[in-house]
Amino acid sequence: MNIIIIEDEKPAARRLNRMLGELNIEVHTMLHSVQESIEWFSTNEHPDLIFLDIQLSDGLSFEIFDAITIKSSIIFTTAYDEYALKAFKLNSIDYLLKPIDDEELEVAVQKYKEQLPKKQQLQVDFEDIKKLLINPMDRTYKKRFTTKVGQHLKIFSVEDIECFYSENKGTYLHTTDNRNYLIDTTLESLEDELNPQQFFRASRKFYININAIQDIISYTNSRLQIKLNHFNEQEIIVARERVKDFKLWLE
Repeated sequence: MNIIIIEDEKPAARRLNRMLGELNIEVHTMLHSVQESIEWFSTNEHPDLIFLDIQLSDGLSFEIFDAITIKSSIIFTTAYDEYALKAFKLNSIDYLLKPIDDEELEVAVQKYKEQLPKKQQLQVDFEDIKKLLINPMDRTYKKRFTTKVGQHLKIFSVEDIECFYSENKGTYLHTTDNRNYLIDTTLESLEDELNPQQFFRASRKFYININAIQDIISYTNSRLQIKLNHFNEQEIIVARERVKDFKLWLE
């Protein structure tokens, strides 16, 4: 799917991008004003789906549709409910009020997927299948990650990262010297960036480094609890449906 976000508040755009990443959805472009959007639509192929704020820095986003004929599906994301009727006269799927709720966003995305033509659904599924067919030995993976600390950029080798985890809508890395750093990505995005021989998705909230595992403990309901060398801020539990894959990963 080709998806864009039109949102004038960049922190809100980044947050929505992260939330969509949690749903395994990649955003291709982020726009921030009426004028920028009109210019972009004039020179680019229109996307499948737009996440659209209504009040932008230089006017209402409805002005985009006055200037350009857009056939893309739309999910409105706004702090105001007064425009709902006008929004639904356009090709809208849903109207989400800020702050956007995770479950409401997932429902809106599912609505969009359900209205896709069957041919397009098959194309989306085929892209997922192609990812599975790539030989891991032919892949290259990230060897380092950067994060901004004040006015400085810090660089971390993957060998110095015990785990990646999500908390309060953010994604963090935890280092071997027992420090946490916020990074501008999602756990879903990390799936294509981390070497699966070194990192395992233990749960929806954690990727763990095999070299950082200190102990593995039997847990309730056939689950496993993982103790890392330094990270002790949250319990790391391998979900029951992931236990078999986890044991294979350890071999």
